[in-house]
Order: sequence, then structure tokens, then C-alpha cells
Amino acid sequence: MSWSLGAPVAALADVGACQFGEEFVACPVLARVEVSADTCVVTFGLADGTKPLNLSTCACILARGGEDKEGKPFIRPYTPVSTNAMVGKFELLVKVYEQGNMSAFLGSVAVGSTVEFKHIPFNVKTQYPFGKKKVGMLVGGTGITPMLQALHAILGTEGDETEVSMLYGSRTADNILAGKELDAWAKDFPRLTVTHVLSAEPADSAWTGARGFISKDLIAAKLPAPADDCVIFICGPPPMYDALCGARGEKEISGVLKEAGFASEQVYKF
Repeated sequence: MSWSLGAPVAALADVGACQFGEEFVACPVLARVEVSADTCVVTFGLADGTKPLNLSTCACILARGGEDKEGKPFIRPYTPVSTNAMVGKFELLVKVYEQGNMSAFLGSVAVGSTVEFKHIPFNVKTQYPFGKKKVGMLVGGTGITPMLQALHAILGTEGDETEVSMLYGSRTADNILAGKELDAWAKDFPRLTVTHVLSAEPADSAWTGARGFISKDLIAAKLPAPADDCVIFICGPPPMYDALCGARGEKEISGVLKEAGFASEQVYKF
């Protein structure tokens, strides 16, 4: 069995239509497909198999499972990589991190067992249509998942002319999550540009793209300049937030984006 992101699909749902409410619900694990040495796509079944998840764009869900040393379950947010075109089930992209308790649990959970999920109002982020001519995306690792959700809506909606510029940080060339699919989308949709930035690519590799980390210079060169017609989405590990826009939980921005002239209301921290 293999997995593919497929073509962009705009299968939009209203806020509040999600099958998950504010109480955790157990969902069966239907399948798990390995997509790289440390990453898999896990498929879960829904209580109502006749309907899609109906998660609005952009939004995430909370997963609960496994347990810590005190017997308390882990709870983490995830953004599905499937769309509402999928009926009766949904998919999560899971990268197993060395210190990732929940990712380790999801990466090894047995088919046929269950994981609990819920969706709360706080999980609803900025909603499509985003109302701007240009969208800049700053991404690190699994932070790609909400961006894929947004891109499905932007690229899959007939008549949408939004231009999207993405800076996507990964460790190595073989570590880029959904990289081939993204590059294919960029080829099919000229209004999407994707620039990969690798932080740990071997010096003697054939890689000719950007190296290091997403920087002020790269942002100035690849993302839209601060203006009323643009917005910036960012999602990645904590050090990325700290350097580029300030901690994820802080409403006001700091760091590189503030220095570049962006206002707090132009930056959405996923």
C-alpha cells in the first residue's frame, strides 16, 4: 500500500460542522502506511461512516493516546492531510521524533486499536477564503500539514488567483515531508512557489538549493513584502517561532518578521 497527497481539492466545511465535538471520541485505526524511515500516514475511521470529517479550513483536532510515567495520556494537536472529500475516515501525517511521546505512540499504534479525538473552538484558525492576494508560508517539518490544508483550498477552488510563496525548512533532502507532491503542485500551478531550505544536508551531496535555516534574507527574497494585500502563515518547531515571529502563544510578533516590517495582524501562528 502506498500513499499520495493527490491533486488539490477544495472540499470546504463550515466552522462547527466537524464530526468531533468538545468531548473525546474513540476512532479505530484503519491503516498505517510508511512514507519514509521515520514518517507514516495513519488512517482513522469516523463514527459516521457516511460523512466526511467536515473540518473547516484552517483548523486542527486534538489527539489523545498513550500514557506518560504517571499513567496520564498524551494530548497533541494534529492537522489532517486528507480533505473533506474523504468520506468515513481521515488521515494524519505522523513524523516520529526522538523525544515525541505522542508521535511515537501514533507511529506504532496497532491497526484495529483506537485513538481518541476532539475538536474545540480554539482549534479553529484563520478561515478560507483568506481575503488576501498574496500568502507567504514559513514552514518547518510537520508544520507543513496546515499549509497543505490551506493549499488544497487555494489551489482547488476555481477562480481563486491567490499567489502563494512558501519557504519550507527540512533537515535533509530525503526528509522533506510531502516534498515531491508539493513540487508537483508548484509545477502545475505557477502561482505557487516552493523554496526548500535544508539545515543538515551533507556538504558533499548533489543538493543545489538553499542550506541552513530560513533567514531574513530568504524571507526578503522569496516572500511577499509587507503590504495590505498579503498575509503570512507560520508553523514549525518552537525555535523557528522564536527566531522568526516570537513564541507561538504570543499574539504580538517579534524577531525577523517584525524587523522586516510585518504587523502582528498580518502573521498567523498555527
